[in-house]
Amino acid sequence: MQKNIAISQRESYNPTQFTEFLWWLSTAEKEILVDSVVDRNRYKIIGMTVLATWAFATFTWTYFFNTIVDSVLMSVALGLFMGFIILTIDRALIKGITKFNKRKLAPLLFRGLLALTIGTFMAQPAVLYMFDKEIKLQTSLDNEKKKMLKQQELVALYKTPKDALTKESAALKAELDLKYEAVSKARNNFLAETDGSGGSGKVGIKDIAIAKRNEYQKLDGEYQILLKETQPKLDSTDAALKEIDNKIKTEEANFTTYFNNGFLTRVEALTNLLKNNSALQFRYYLIVFILMLIELMPVIAKTILPSGSYDEKVMLREEMEMEIAHSNIRKEQQLKELYNQMAFDNDKEAITAFFSLTKEDRTEKMKSFSKRWKEENHQTFDGLWEKMKKEILTKQEN
Repeated sequence: MQKNIAISQRESYNPTQFTEFLWWLSTAEKEILVDSVVDRNRYKIIGMTVLATWAFATFTWTYFFNTIVDSVLMSVALGLFMGFIILTIDRALIKGITKFNKRKLAPLLFRGLLALTIGTFMAQPAVLYMFDKEIKLQTSLDNEKKKMLKQQELVALYKTPKDALTKESAALKAELDLKYEAVSKARNNFLAETDGSGGSGKVGIKDIAIAKRNEYQKLDGEYQILLKETQPKLDSTDAALKEIDNKIKTEEANFTTYFNNGFLTRVEALTNLLKNNSALQFRYYLIVFILMLIELMPVIAKTILPSGSYDEKVMLREEMEMEIAHSNIRKEQQLKELYNQMAFDNDKEAITAFFSLTKEDRTEKMKSFSKRWKEENHQTFDGLWEKMKKEILTKQEN
């Protein structure tokens, strides 16, 4: 025989752990939602959108940190942490959207702007991941441009001292060349005089040839002296020019060590890549829009899905809890007031009884003080009064 079950107990719904997890993601109260048949699936859908956004945020943040830290473990840990923060923000956003404020523009606008901001930033790492090969190629080209620009800046920086050294070296060499040209001319004249091909036309060492030889030797001696004085200056200018060239090469080498494949470098490469590629621009903005929708999914889902009995139950339950809280506070206040009144009445009776019981004893004690004062002639009446005040009279409560 079948057992009769009360109507209120015939239907019971036990959600799975995964369903409860999705409800938690959608910020629904399990105890209230379990009895709202239609809303169960709605909040599972909202929970799935939050789960997808959470996974997407964790992935993008992990990739972002992977571009700036060397440890894979650290980038994964930071990605999970930032994904949890995004999850918390999404849950806060959809928790604030209810049946009763869906039509209010200000809250929805604020939530939309917040989700849009987060979605825009989250879309960047995902786009960088999708165009990784193209970005690496563009990064290489950008680095070459930076290297050429750095070379031009260094050349411009050292141009003035380098031009001064070059000019000084050229002047010294011109002076030497001029002197050497005079020596060479004197030598040629002397040789032409000795072989009869020039000058007087007489072959051999004659007076004219000897004079030309002396002139040649004199100029050659002056040239050697000038060369001895000028050569250290030439060596110094050459060394200074070489030092400048070495500095330029060293700074260029140091500059190349700063080249990296970090997040900002990739973003810059992506920007440069988009400038010259209209086809990529369209697909880039389309992908960014789609990725932003992933972040906006929980807010959109909570806003566009119709509201059922769950929101009504939540509102009624909250109103009931507020009423019960007010009622409990009022009752507690009444109990405290009753306690204070009862304590006052009982204390009043106790004080009255205390003064009634001690009245005769106080009178006897005053008689005793008076008798002793009478027997002691040295004590004044004022002294008796002071003693009576101290030991007989009461003190007012503060």
